Amino acid sequence: MLNILAIIAPIYILILIGFATTRAGLFAKADMRVFGKFVINLALPALLLRALSQRQVGEIFNVGYLLAYCIGSWAVIGLGYAWCRRVGRLNPSASAFYAMGMSCSNSGFVGYPILLLTLAPVAGVSLALNMMVENLLVIPFLLFMAERKQGGAGRWQALGKALARLIRNPLILGLLAGLAVSVFGLTLPAPLTRTIDTLATACSALSLFVIGGTLVGLPMGGLGSRIVPIVVGKLVLHPLCVLLAITMLPMLGLPGIDRSLRAAAVLMAAMPMMGIYATLGQAYGQEDFSAVTLLITTIASFFTLSALLFLLGAFHALP
Repeated sequence: MLNILAIIAPIYILILIGFATTRAGLFAKADMRVFGKFVINLALPALLLRALSQRQVGEIFNVGYLLAYCIGSWAVIGLGYAWCRRVGRLNPSASAFYAMGMSCSNSGFVGYPILLLTLAPVAGVSLALNMMVENLLVIPFLLFMAERKQGGAGRWQALGKALARLIRNPLILGLLAGLAVSVFGLTLPAPLTRTIDTLATACSALSLFVIGGTLVGLPMGGLGSRIVPIVVGKLVLHPLCVLLAITMLPMLGLPGIDRSLRAAAVLMAAMPMMGIYATLGQAYGQEDFSAVTLLITTIASFFTLSALLFLLGAFHALP
């Protein structure tokens, strides 16, 4: 248990430092947006570029990982959307947004730092694989589904805009650049490599600090019954579905994945939802709900991740 706390505690201490310093006025809430832009536009793309450029093509295109994580995530989306529509009696837009909260992990800001402490050799590859699934397959579809316009033309126009934004996304550009370096066997100049390494190193601590500062001032009130299913879906159902998908791969005659990447996939699925969930909520009239959900899920993940790391260690899933 002490080993688990040694892994988990630094992550949440950094989040707490971000929260406390912002709450005390040392930093303004607006500063977190600036720091967040730095992480998203520079540090994370540099991290993806470094992680992919240093790997062989076969490691990057790990079909088993991509299939398992994709199948697990889509299972959660289907179950979450169906629950919201049939049990929660929510409209399609809100249902899609709730499903997004259940299926889109905070891979870069929380997931990567935890993997760096537990599964360092595969942390970068796992992050890149997750970014492929989330940014290319899951998020654009969910944004399309969450579009409130019911007319076909409006919805297709929204999808086109989402895809156009995706192409210009610095994370996608960093991912594609790293893939190109790996596929063509290029060697980057030493000054450029050192610059990329410096930016990538800044990603972990600053991203966690931003999460903490962003949580300051979130509204709390009367949303508990709506939040609980999202929290359970993200922290419990999502990793279970990914684990089930991993288990099923050999049964379906598909390539399996090694022990480290299996553990990485399950851990990534067990992370709280992506940090921009609250920001996206503003566009769909869900700002208060998404902000509180992000806060509660982040706090609850301390306990669920601790339990998961204990179980992974007990079953020798961690190296």
